[in-house]
Amino acid sequence: MKNSRDIQTWLKLIRTNGVGPRTFSRLVEKFGSPERVLGAKATELSEINGIGIKNSEKILSNALNLNVLDELELANSHGAYYITIEDQRYPKALKAIDDPPPVICVKGTLSNNDSLSVSIVGSRRASYYGSEQASRFAYLLSNSGFTIISGMARGIDTAAHRGAINAGGRTIGVQGCGLGKIFPPENRELFERITQSGACISELPFSTGPKRENFPARNRIIAAMGMASLIIEASLRSGAMITARLSLEYNREVMVVPGRIDSSLNQGSHRLIKQGAKLVDCIEDCMESLGYIGEGLLDYASTESKRALREIQRPKYDVSKLNLSDDERSILEYLKSQAIHLDAIIAELDIPVGTINASLMSLRLKGLLRQLPGNVFIRT
Repeated sequence: MKNSRDIQTWLKLIRTNGVGPRTFSRLVEKFGSPERVLGAKATELSEINGIGIKNSEKILSNALNLNVLDELELANSHGAYYITIEDQRYPKALKAIDDPPPVICVKGTLSNNDSLSVSIVGSRRASYYGSEQASRFAYLLSNSGFTIISGMARGIDTAAHRGAINAGGRTIGVQGCGLGKIFPPENRELFERITQSGACISELPFSTGPKRENFPARNRIIAAMGMASLIIEASLRSGAMITARLSLEYNREVMVVPGRIDSSLNQGSHRLIKQGAKLVDCIEDCMESLGYIGEGLLDYASTESKRALREIQRPKYDVSKLNLSDDERSILEYLKSQAIHLDAIIAELDIPVGTINASLMSLRLKGLLRQLPGNVFIRT
């Protein structure tokens, strides 16, 4: 755990104009620590690609004259604290992306079990249906052991946080402003409840107010922390669509709850479905997707989360006790342990196309197959 002096050094560097997460990472990679960066000469910093001598001089001058002690003391007076990317409490999934925040402010508690999580995002102008579905899915996923990640915004985010809290589960709110400026203001009570059943976090200075330009960066944290992003009521130009795009970039699953086709709130959601996102209308659909993608996330999951992920992936039925047709047995034998496209199954097996489709559906319902994106099937 970093001491107060270490945190001050980290904050000085990341709070300096011209130093974002990527520049911070390049500087620390070159010099070994923020302290050594601030102790270096401008000519040494300028050797790093993209910085140059003028920027190097500005970075060192601004950082050395920056007072971050007031920010630390203010956060502490509100029960918040700072952790760096080297802290064991720092979310491992977030650490794995290209531009993780070097320092985050936290109010509440972070747990290793939060690696078993789902991000739920959507419209701030949510319909009653959308809010109801966000609360329902959050409640059911939370009951199944998942931490719910969202952005504390009005509408879908608020409903998702409340659903997790009502289930007695964990939820994490990622703010697009500093933790000293709760936004929206009517969510002050929700903010406190979240910190008691999880945490609220932000990479921004403690007193930073809500600014439009900060929310896309906030969305990358939401996308990174979830094993998957569940999209509910997203218009074509929305933060939820940004979160969905980032989720795909981070090799996360994107799941979408369908809505009314005549509502602009669902135009982005339905476009995602057309592009191959997983349409979900029940908790079982979520579990099927989460069990598959969990295989790729076990590297940074906690022991407890690994156990839960494997439980999801475990076959639910004893094949020997099922009454399978000859065609179903042929398909299972052909698939073995490989993921195979539907076209290949049709081409290789001497079974009518209609029978193959019906058999695949039957095997899915029996828990023996999973359908992956792009009409690809694999045995459980």
